[in-house]
Amino acid sequence: MYLLSSIIFGILLGSNDSANIFGPSVEMGILKYRKVTIIAAIFTFLGAIIGGENGIRTISTFSNIDIYSATISVISAAITMFILSKIGIPSSSSQSIVGAIIGINLLTNNLNTKLLLKLFLAWIFTPIGGIIFTYLLYKTLSPLFNKIKSIQTREKIIILSTLIIGSYGAYSLGANNVANITGVFANNIGIKNATFIGGISMAIGALLSNKKVMYTISKKIMELDYFSSAVSSLGQAITVWIYSLVGIPVSVSQAIVGAVIGAGYAKGSKITNKKVIIQIFLTWILTPTFSAFISIILNYLLKISIF
Repeated sequence: MYLLSSIIFGILLGSNDSANIFGPSVEMGILKYRKVTIIAAIFTFLGAIIGGENGIRTISTFSNIDIYSATISVISAAITMFILSKIGIPSSSSQSIVGAIIGINLLTNNLNTKLLLKLFLAWIFTPIGGIIFTYLLYKTLSPLFNKIKSIQTREKIIILSTLIIGSYGAYSLGANNVANITGVFANNIGIKNATFIGGISMAIGALLSNKKVMYTISKKIMELDYFSSAVSSLGQAITVWIYSLVGIPVSVSQAIVGAVIGAGYAKGSKITNKKVIIQIFLTWILTPTFSAFISIILNYLLKISIF
């Protein structure tokens, strides 16, 4: 029964973060919404069960909490994700679950502080990595792409590359973020089961991908063309995949926001709405704080009702 909270959290994560992956290509008309949700669901699940074990181990050693506390943490993270997703703000599942775990452990002082520092540093360097990778990719690949004179050939290359890159991005999402879903329960249900349950719930969420988040990513930050949109997706996927290899769950939303900015600057665009950028950055700060606050409140209310 306690896994129900993880399943709900996984659905919310899959809905929010798959929108981050395919947002630019859908809103620009490169790919159809329904097609990308199916692709995202398949490859997110594959990423979770094939490459998700490293991240699961990381979260499972972050704090030695019991099933009760783990359940409170996941519920708190799910509530945070739900609220932010509803208002169309790209949110971080990693920050949500880590913030919730911090909140539940404030009184017990039972956290792995060295690992916590690594996670904080990853939050800082994820958008920076997205900017750098995408900027370099654009500068490297755009001269080659511009040599193609046929418009039809260009369109075919864009569509095919966007599908491949999106699939890779969804795989990276599953491999990296499945730990946020079931990592706190891995010591109870086993790592294999944790990756499977997390992967299934994320895949269901991907089929219900959030259109509001897609619009925020693709239109309100920077104007991208077809090529820069594809490159931004690739930069995001590489950034997230690198972190999945070392077992550190990071924010796909942070990676894609950084990637969009990197692609935009590489092609000479300017930020279209600085208020949205400020709002997103504030959300990254408030997400773990809000999630920690909810976990503390829920823990307090439940203990009152029980005792």
